[in-house]
Amino acid sequence: MSSTEDSLTAVPAAAGAETGGDAVAETGAATGREAIVRAARRAFTLRPYAEVTMRGIAADAGVSPSLIVKRFGSKEALFNTVVDFRAAADELFAAPRPGLGRHLVLTMLDLRDRLRGDPLLRVVFSLGIEDERTLLRARFREQVTGRLAASLTGPDAQLRAELIAGQLLGLGATLSLHRPDGAGSHAGPERLAELYAPGLQRLIDGA
Repeated sequence: MSSTEDSLTAVPAAAGAETGGDAVAETGAATGREAIVRAARRAFTLRPYAEVTMRGIAADAGVSPSLIVKRFGSKEALFNTVVDFRAAADELFAAPRPGLGRHLVLTMLDLRDRLRGDPLLRVVFSLGIEDERTLLRARFREQVTGRLAASLTGPDAQLRAELIAGQLLGLGATLSLHRPDGAGSHAGPERLAELYAPGLQRLIDGA
């Protein structure tokens, strides 16, 4: 994927120093990086790669374009960060199998709140060209579905993993579709887990 359409990708990393103190630098490196990644995730999900610019991401994140270049180097590098599901998978799968269904629901809800968006849904709604969608889905299969399948025991592990991933995507899509006034928006995490986790757990157990 070429980033030539966005000349900012060629700005040297030191350019961030020219701003005399970026807005994000004042609020902390971690906060700044999260704001940039959130803005990039929205941009790459809602628009094709070629239409996304560093300036647009910077405006959405509330930072200078040069800071994004300093942190990530190029639009392509930022895209590669956005299509990485490993951090979300680490949190989603950090529980023993007997209680994994409940953990998946509660962690998904927590991630949506902390990230101000769903950590998985971009694999469904990405509007990129075929090469970009293919990369995104390949990463998802490797880092989410494949990882989950490898942790399951019993028959049809891959199929069950795909169905579990589908249910997680469905949960996120449902909550997004009906916000802010849907019943799901007013139900607490424990109630949602009580209703949704048993189906996930049956797939996890292979029962």
